[in-house]
Amino acid sequence: MPRPKRQGIQDDRFEDPLSNYAPPSYEDRLQRNLCEDRITEVKHQPFTCVERGASIRSVMARMVELDIACVMIVADERLTGIFSERDVLDRVAERFDQIKDEPIETVMTPDPASVYVTDSPAKALAMMALGGFRHVPVLDLDEQIVGMIGPRRVNSYLYRRITE
Repeated sequence: MPRPKRQGIQDDRFEDPLSNYAPPSYEDRLQRNLCEDRITEVKHQPFTCVERGASIRSVMARMVELDIACVMIVADERLTGIFSERDVLDRVAERFDQIKDEPIETVMTPDPASVYVTDSPAKALAMMALGGFRHVPVLDLDEQIVGMIGPRRVNSYLYRRITE
């Protein structure tokens, strides 16, 4: 059966929109790295996860033991929250004795902003700066946690890129 002819105006002057594509220009090598590197160029491991039912006391003890400022909270291996030293000060410190045995999910920051392994360091830095975050989880494309970036790791990345 022959294909029916299309009704309407036919314009044979198709121009490929990518034919005029100009690659981005950068002011310097650092700016190029920030935009073109993947977030995995920033050290994002090791990282620590705890189940959302863990007690506040046990999570804080784990943070002290590992000398870390942040843990990710998971349920069924999925990121559900984040708990940091800032949460300790804002939500726990004044009433620690009353809530120390409650689940960490009662004081965590739920649904934290995160980046994907395919994102650039520039995106993560923008999220941190604009959102006021110090720590950002790194997820793979299947939403599985693969890491965490924070201020020390970002500083190390920037130093490495500046001194190359």
